[in-house]
Amino acid sequence: MPYNWTRPRKGAERELHLWPHQSLRPRGYVRFLGLTAALICVPLVPLLGSFLLWGLLPFLLLTLFGMKYALDRSRRDHQILEVLTIGPENARLERINPDGRRQSWHCNRYWTRVEMHDHDGPVPHYVTLQGGGREVEIGAFLSEDERVALYGDLKTALSSGPAR
Repeated sequence: MPYNWTRPRKGAERELHLWPHQSLRPRGYVRFLGLTAALICVPLVPLLGSFLLWGLLPFLLLTLFGMKYALDRSRRDHQILEVLTIGPENARLERINPDGRRQSWHCNRYWTRVEMHDHDGPVPHYVTLQGGGREVEIGAFLSEDERVALYGDLKTALSSGPAR
């Protein structure tokens, strides 16, 4: 799952780190682009030495660089990190967006409520935290099953006492 809890030490705060799926690892990224470049060159072999090669080459290179741009943009747009810190008295959520902006929310952990909106949120099983006069989303980028599991984990973590 693309989230994990840190192991609480005696008297320490618990932290939950959430991040979106990264389906293409850096090694797979290089392999995919290399294989695509090799396959794009296969139809060019019979055209070696002809003027038609120079007519097709810019379009094939444009295709390759367009694919690279799309993969890079997708990776950049999914560089999100959400960190929920649950202390003895406070709960704090910090979201680091792809552009580096930080958004934060905090409230007394005993007033924090976890809500799941099964059908009326932007995604099914939309999970939010309420408290301190605000309602904030958490883990909206997770899959549906992961949001259901996250809801259960958050209910348990916030209802239990502080980490000992």
